[in-house]
Amino acid sequence: MGKTTDKEVYELLSRLDISYVRHDHIPVFTIEQANQLNLKSSVTRCKNLFLRNKKGNQHYLVIMEHLQLLDLRRLSSLIGSSALSLASEERLVNLLRLTPGSVSPFGLINDEEKKVTVIIDSTLRESSYLSFHPNINTVTIEISFIDFEKYLDWCRNEVLYVKI
Repeated sequence: MGKTTDKEVYELLSRLDISYVRHDHIPVFTIEQANQLNLKSSVTRCKNLFLRNKKGNQHYLVIMEHLQLLDLRRLSSLIGSSALSLASEERLVNLLRLTPGSVSPFGLINDEEKKVTVIIDSTLRESSYLSFHPNINTVTIEISFIDFEKYLDWCRNEVLYVKI
């Protein structure tokens, strides 16, 4: 299976009856670059990190507010994992068919074997709307938190809510 395009993400959201707002922009590879876009919106912008455990046999997509810092030791303790670190680009491509700079929960569409566990900062439940790249870093889309959970249900990956 090849990489899912942003068009396929939009088609899936339509099939799931999930509405979204789309913002086209220049390519961004980091949170700092995304912050410079000055998208005028009150949605919670999210940071997505693709992690692995020490053995490399468990992979995690961590979703949290974009300004939040992640303590990997604390997170590994909270989820009962060995030491966590950023996964390699090769693992990102193999499991989610994504490239650095476009890490997104929409990459879960490509995780047919459901190998990636999703870890969501529980404070995001307080957000009405969230924003993510639709597997391409030249677009940001906003969806409601309720619709985001609907999408995650469709994905069927394990989802953990943790106070990061």
